Amino acid sequence: MSEHKKSKQKSRRRSFRVRQRIKRDTTLPRVSVFRSHKQIYAQIIDDARGVTIASCSSLVLKLSTGDKKEAAREVGKRLAQQAKDAHVVAVVFDRGRYLYHGRVREVAEGLREGGLQV
Repeated sequence: MSEHKKSKQKSRRRSFRVRQRIKRDTTLPRVSVFRSHKQIYAQIIDDARGVTIASCSSLVLKLSTGDKKEAAREVGKRLAQQAKDAHVVAVVFDRGRYLYHGRVREVAEGLREGGLQV
């Protein structure tokens, strides 16, 4: 098996392991995070109903100044505001295959600053 295939397989296993633990242990909506090299995306998903409650990304915000961490924090704040409008007060943070570090952590910090219980 090639190195690229091995790393993709490990990544899928990590995200599956994290998601299964979250889905098994709680009934709260989850905040799923995806990060690419340039952008960051986050959405609040209600797994019981299978619907997306709110979503936000750095593309939507169109921030031209600042670094990626600042953009990630703004995404978290905006997502928290949308969640409050949808009457969501507490969520579970699903980091997926990413470490809780850097931009992923900044999204969680932004959610907390916005008033959500994470």
